[in-house]
Formats: sequence, C-alpha cells, structure tokens
Amino acid sequence: MTVDDGWAANQSAGLGERLRRGTRPCVVVVDLANAFTRPSHALGGDLSQVVESTSAVLANARRSGLPVIYTTIAFRPDLSDIGIWVQKAPLLAELVTGTELVGIDERLQRHPDEPVVEKQGTSAFFGTELIAMLVSRKVDTVILCGASTSGCVRATAVDCLQYGLPALIPRECVGDRSTAAHEASLRDLDAKYADVVSLREVLDYVEGQSEPVLLGRDAVGEGRRDG
Repeated sequence: MTVDDGWAANQSAGLGERLRRGTRPCVVVVDLANAFTRPSHALGGDLSQVVESTSAVLANARRSGLPVIYTTIAFRPDLSDIGIWVQKAPLLAELVTGTELVGIDERLQRHPDEPVVEKQGTSAFFGTELIAMLVSRKVDTVILCGASTSGCVRATAVDCLQYGLPALIPRECVGDRSTAAHEASLRDLDAKYADVVSLREVLDYVEGQSEPVLLGRDAVGEGRRDG
C-alpha cells in the first residue's frame, strides 16, 4: 500500500469525522520553549510563524477568560528522570529545569496566572498533573498549539482522545523540523484523533466563548462567573 493509497483507505473506512466541541476550551501550548524556537540551537528551528499564530490564539483566549497552560521539557540537573529518551536524542540532556533553554519563548508573553507544566516525556499528560489541572477547570475541549507536530503535539493529541477531550489543532499553530513529517502527522491526526482546522476557525470558536472559565483556586467546585 502506498502513502496515497493509505489516505484513500482512511476515507473508505469512514475516518475523519468531526469531534463534538464543548463550551469550556483550554489552550495548551506544547513545548514552545527557547530550545525549540531558537534556530541557533541544535534542537531548534524557525517557528516564528507558529509563535505568531499561537500568540493570536492566546490573545483571544485571554480576552475570553479561557485558561492557558504551557508545557516544556525539563529534566533534573542530575538527569535522573531522563530515562531512555536521551539515547534517541542526546541533546535533550541540555534541557535542565530552571535554565533559559526550557523557558517559554518570550514572544508569547506568558501571563503570571498561566502555568507551565514540566514534562519528561512526549505527551503533555504522561507523568504530569495536566489532566488534574484540566478537570479542576472543568475543561471539555483542548486547543493544541506547539511543536513538534510529529512528536509531542501528536502524542498529546492522542492522549486527549483517550481522556475523552476533543482536541482542535490549528494548523498554523504547530510546526516541525520536517515538512514531510508535519504534513503526514496532520493528515493522520485529522483522520483518527483530532480536528485539524484553520487558525481563523479556532479564533472564531474562542471568541464565541463569552462566559469565562474560572481560573486557579476559584475553579475548584464552582461554576462559571456571572456576566
């Protein structure tokens, strides 16, 4: 079976239907940290357009009072939590918690009430408190931005599905070192695990959420604010 035959087979199998979106979305920004958004670093690439498009989603989310959560890959200084991933990608050993490389790209202008989840695996859910954070905020839909499309974004999108959370992926807001891997992953994700949509569609969806989601400790055990 060729690659093109594979996409045709997906269509024949009835794949690619749309997920039902909720009314309490959260923006999860996956690994747009300095190590990956700086072309000068060996792990990085030119993600300027991804950062710019993600910033537009963040601006709308903040105006609508929606929660925003970031992730970054960060290991202990002694690398005792790095596991075997470093065998595949030795430069990951440079991503030590508290260093500049693991910091969120300043162009995203992260707000103080927007938490950063440090992870040691590909999925933003694996070994982290992310699912608890989403549940406490009563989130029912995840908007995924970040990098890389074929790696951590993909792994996170699959876990969203497995946790019962529909994931929207604005294609302008994700990037990869490999164009081929990026495009193939988007097509496969859209067929089986998430909805890959335009930036404009996500911006309209976010703007349509007029009632803000409660943030922080106010989210526990309470509904929406009035007004």
